[in-house]
Amino acid sequence: MEFVVKSGAVAKQKAGLLVITTDQSGLSPAASAIDEVSNGMLTSILKRGDLPYKAGKSVLLPVVPEAACDQLLLVATGEGKSALKEKDYIKVVKAIVAQLKAGTIKDAMICVDDVDVAERDQFWKVRQLVEAIEYGFYRFEEFKSKPAPAATLKKVTILTDRKGSKPSKDAVEQGKAIAFGRNVARTLGNLPGNVCHPTFLADQAKDLAKGNAKLTTKVLGEADMKKLGMHSLLSVGNGSAQESKLILMDYKGGKKGDKPVVLLGKGITFDTGGISLKPGAAMDEMKFDMCGAASILGVMNTIVQLELPMNIVGMVAAAENMPSSTATRPGDIVTSMSGKTIEILNTDAEGRLVLCDALTYAERYKPKAVVDVATLTGACVIALGHHTTGLLSNNDELAQQLLTASNEAMDKAWQLPIGEEYDAQLDSNFADMANIGGRPGGTITAACFLARFTEAYPWAHLDIAGTAWSSGKDKGASGRPVPMLTQYLLNQL
Repeated sequence: MEFVVKSGAVAKQKAGLLVITTDQSGLSPAASAIDEVSNGMLTSILKRGDLPYKAGKSVLLPVVPEAACDQLLLVATGEGKSALKEKDYIKVVKAIVAQLKAGTIKDAMICVDDVDVAERDQFWKVRQLVEAIEYGFYRFEEFKSKPAPAATLKKVTILTDRKGSKPSKDAVEQGKAIAFGRNVARTLGNLPGNVCHPTFLADQAKDLAKGNAKLTTKVLGEADMKKLGMHSLLSVGNGSAQESKLILMDYKGGKKGDKPVVLLGKGITFDTGGISLKPGAAMDEMKFDMCGAASILGVMNTIVQLELPMNIVGMVAAAENMPSSTATRPGDIVTSMSGKTIEILNTDAEGRLVLCDALTYAERYKPKAVVDVATLTGACVIALGHHTTGLLSNNDELAQQLLTASNEAMDKAWQLPIGEEYDAQLDSNFADMANIGGRPGGTITAACFLARFTEAYPWAHLDIAGTAWSSGKDKGASGRPVPMLTQYLLNQL
């Protein structure tokens, strides 16, 4: 999609569709200008009650006399003059995107100056709009023999005054990069397990580094990991014909010697549960168990596009969890790279087994902070549903930075506690720890397990089991938390 920022009198703007807003307190400046040239057409429509004054409600006018646009979309922002809440602005944005998708126009112009969002500026408004449009027009049709007709919309113009031109242009650039990374993550998540396996993910990381002097990709195979003592990670892929991989993407955009931020993603490209086999119903959705890895690859794509001036390491711990005669059994004990031993009571609690060795490996980067992202526990879905990502951390400052980023990016997270009382649930009679702590507090005990391998640096864990994908008729990967992670990195600059 092409995005353009332009200034000028709204009534004189030529566009296939012009989008303006209004509320119950009266016509907005842009709406007033259109009303004037159309001899009070908008006033008449509002007096008839054709537009309910609720955020996101809209009316499409196919003909507007004397206006330069072909069609006009009038969107309500609310009942009064007070600034919109963020959630109401998102409703307005979603209404605009829905109409853009439903129509057959080739170009649209959107007036954003008349919408006031509490404690948010022009940059934020435009970036949210751009991200929403790119997200809304995403399609995954790689395996369709007859793809749907291509979208007719090719160009979106943001109409603003001269003062808003610079922040709007900056917002467009950033919004497009974030949306691109998010859609990369969605595509990787949507790919089937017979295509997207650990080697495929490694190849994507290698391709990203080609021709980029700031990015280097290194891939550790099973032989490399055996030498490092990563027997916990390796245990997960024991039953699979696919070779497990540890993928390392080293982006050096900052000063030499600056400590990097390490982002780590769980990349279980298909999770049967192993010997602790999952129920058959909806098991196809276990291709989404690598959405943590997909989000890291998505963020790295965004970083490359934005050329962020900082050092970042993207790590992916990739494996396929399959049952076979060589698969890890419940009751097996493995030694992690850290030297700590783990009794594997349930082979379906495999994400923490690949992450713990990767977290130990991350120490060699002497990181400023480490954030891991994983579809880790069904318990997080029970706790927070499909709306909010779970956040747990050993560092309050890092946790707050991520929460702030989640609010700014509208990619919400909620912090859960970590404590000794939960940690004790991981006690084992036969090893240093068990890989599960029982049903109570399952999300927390999983994080407690990971925390045992993160004592050398500030660390946070994002459990995206409830937010990484949708089921039902809208089944597909969401690309979260690419916006949150990108915002967190931007806030470090």
